[in-house]
Amino acid sequence: MPVTSDITATYRGPRRVMRRLLSMGPREDRALAILMGACLIVFVAQMPRLSREAHLTGQELNMLLGGALLGWIFIAPLMLYALAGLSHLIARLIGGRGSWFGARLALFWSFLASTPVLLLHGLVAGFIGPGPGLQAVGLIWLVVFAWFWIASLLQAEEPAP
Repeated sequence: MPVTSDITATYRGPRRVMRRLLSMGPREDRALAILMGACLIVFVAQMPRLSREAHLTGQELNMLLGGALLGWIFIAPLMLYALAGLSHLIARLIGGRGSWFGARLALFWSFLASTPVLLLHGLVAGFIGPGPGLQAVGLIWLVVFAWFWIASLLQAEEPAP
């Protein structure tokens, strides 16, 4: 299934999509591609906000973009790997029976599937700026991401039949 179809399907049933992704077997290259795709989309989503910030403050746009690129392409993946490991350890403490790969895939896929809302957040930040609209879209993203991650992690940590 194409990634865009899986993202759309995740909004209807995140556990079903995660079950299908896990059934494809543990392939770290796929998990890393999902993570890097999500980080790239988040970097692109930051561009309108950074452009607005550069215009309003007189800062150099290329410097802001370089910092965002460094953060999202090189640093964020490392932090997300650590967060996935921590979530797996916590799941183990409360009875989870999944794998390290399953926990990583659950987090990475949830992050990628929630990026359409992050793209909207970037547009609101760039064109409207700070305010209740931006906060509302940010809250919507947080709820969507949490829903996807919790549902995916529950699926990944279920005992194997």
